[in-house]
Amino acid sequence: MTDAKLEMFDDVGGLVEGEMSIPTNKNTQNIGKPDFNTLDEPIRDTILRDLKAVGVKFAHVLFPKEKKTLLKEWDLWGPLMLCTFMAMVLQGSSTVDNSNDGGPEFAEVFVIVWIGSMVVTLNSKLLGGNISFFQSICVLGYCLLPTTLALIVCRIILMVEQTPMLFFLRFTVSMIGFAWATYASMVFLGDSQKPGRKVLAVYPIFLFYFIISWLVISHTNT
Repeated sequence: MTDAKLEMFDDVGGLVEGEMSIPTNKNTQNIGKPDFNTLDEPIRDTILRDLKAVGVKFAHVLFPKEKKTLLKEWDLWGPLMLCTFMAMVLQGSSTVDNSNDGGPEFAEVFVIVWIGSMVVTLNSKLLGGNISFFQSICVLGYCLLPTTLALIVCRIILMVEQTPMLFFLRFTVSMIGFAWATYASMVFLGDSQKPGRKVLAVYPIFLFYFIISWLVISHTNT
């Protein structure tokens, strides 16, 4: 609060003197400054906050109802974690050539996930989609979660002696993960396309997750 002296004449011509309190907002001194500075917080708090944000986005993929968080607060940490995990699990699992250490398979997963998501995003942009490049990659990457869960289940099934019934079970689990991933991505990206072009935008997404799901089935053979 600041005090200002007020002088004015009354109706009879006399001088009236007084003081008037003028409220001031202390926050006006901090206009334009952020609420907090991440450079001043402990590294532990920064990591925990980022991990919490990634976990929230994973939850939105498992239960694809709320769209804004995954699109507005996009990041690439979740897609990188899922891609790295899948590449590590899939490497060396093929029986075609056991003389290498699985390096080409590790790179294969990275190329399919990142280049594939970029191609799908580029197709969406060329069709007039109103979503940014990194938002689309974020959604496509996070929606790999069902496929990743299917991969984990398939690896557990492979711990026992394989039978045609177990192969059918792995195939079913992989297709469920594929359908779940495709549905979740359509929920988040469906509104970004014009009604007459949604089919052209959905087909590359369908193909993208189908190829990854096929890798899950074919590269988990013992």
